[in-house]
Amino acid sequence: MSEISLAPLVERLIAWSAINSGSGHLAGLGRMADTLEAALRELTPHVERLPLDDAGRVALRATCRPEAPRRVLCSGHYDTVFAADHPFQSAALNEDGSRLHGPGVADMKGGIVVMLAALAAFEKTAAAAHLGWTILLTPDEETGSVASAATIAAAAPGHLLGLVFEPARETGAMVRSRAATGEFHATMHGRAAHAGRDPENGRNAIVALAEVIAVINRLPDTIPDLLVNLATISGGGTINIVPDRATVAINARASTSAAIAGFDEAWRNLVADWSARDGYRLEFTGQFNRDPLQATPVRDAHFATLQSCAADLGLAPLSWMHVTGGSDANLLHAAGLPCLDGLGPIGGGLHSTNEYIETASLTDRARLVASFLHAIALAGKNG
Repeated sequence: MSEISLAPLVERLIAWSAINSGSGHLAGLGRMADTLEAALRELTPHVERLPLDDAGRVALRATCRPEAPRRVLCSGHYDTVFAADHPFQSAALNEDGSRLHGPGVADMKGGIVVMLAALAAFEKTAAAAHLGWTILLTPDEETGSVASAATIAAAAPGHLLGLVFEPARETGAMVRSRAATGEFHATMHGRAAHAGRDPENGRNAIVALAEVIAVINRLPDTIPDLLVNLATISGGGTINIVPDRATVAINARASTSAAIAGFDEAWRNLVADWSARDGYRLEFTGQFNRDPLQATPVRDAHFATLQSCAADLGLAPLSWMHVTGGSDANLLHAAGLPCLDGLGPIGGGLHSTNEYIETASLTDRARLVASFLHAIALAGKNG
C-alpha cells in the first residue's frame, strides 16, 4: 500500500473549509459541488450531478468498476451548519500543527478528504481490480436529508457495504448504532376572549400547552431509549386577549423502534385527551426522518475486519459506541445496506466554533480504509 502524505490532505481541507456551504447557502453549496466534482474526476471520469430540488441542490455520484460483482458505497455530505454570515468561516492549525480548527473540518469535509485519499491509495493496488465503488455526496444532511433521502436509499442496492465518513468521536470511537431523529410541532388551539370582561369564556392556549410541554418533557422517564428537546415556543398576541393559539417545536431521538412506537402512542393520547376538552384542540405534526441505525451480525463482522486492519497498520485498537445523533447511515441501513459509520477523522466540537480534528487522523483513517478495501477486495477474489 502506498504512503499517504499528510500535508496535501491538510492543504485541501483548509481550502474546502473556506468555502461556506451552510445547508441554506445555495451559492456556497454550488461552489462546493464544483470543487468536489473536480476532485472526484481525479479518481474517475464517471462523475454525475443528480438534481435534488427546484432550488438547485445536487448530489454528486462517482463510480468505478460498476460491473464488479462486489461494490462498496462511500457516503458523505458537503453541507455544514454554518450560515454564510456566521463568524466561523475558515480553518487554522494550532501552534504545533496537531489540531486543525475550522467549519466542517470534522463534520464532514474532513471525512470526504479521508474518503478520497483512501480510494486513491487503494486504486494503486492490484486488488483494486476486484472491487467496484460508488461515491455519493449530498448537500442537506444537516437539515435532515429531506431532498436527498430518496437518492440515498436508491443508491443502496447492488452494494456489499456502505462506508460513511462521519467523524469519529473525540476518543477515536466509531459509531455502532445511532438514534432515529425527528422534528415535531405541537400546536394548542384554544378560544379567544377579552381578558378582563369575560375571561371565563376563553380557553388559554398557552397555559394548556404548558401542561402538554410538561408531559412531553417527562416521556423519557417512562419510554426507554427516547430523548426529547423542547425548543422554540410561540403564541399569544395582544396582552388583553386570552391567547387562542400556541406552538412548541420538539426534537425527538429514539434509539429503537419500540421508542418510536412509544412516542407515537404518547402524542396520540395527548391529542385525544386535549381535543376532547371543551374549547381546546391539540394538533401534532412531524415525523422521524431517519430510522434507528442498529447493530447487526453483518456489521459486527465487517468491524472485526476493520479491527484487524488497524492492528496490521500498528494503529490503536478501534472501538465503537452508540450515539444519539443521526446520519445518512440510518437511511442506508433502512434501505437494507449494512454500514460502517464514523470512518472520518477524529475530532470534536461539532456544530460550534470549537470544531476541530486531530490532524494526524486524516492519514491514519485514510490508511485504515484503504487497507480495509484491500482486504475485502482480496476476500472477493478468493471466493
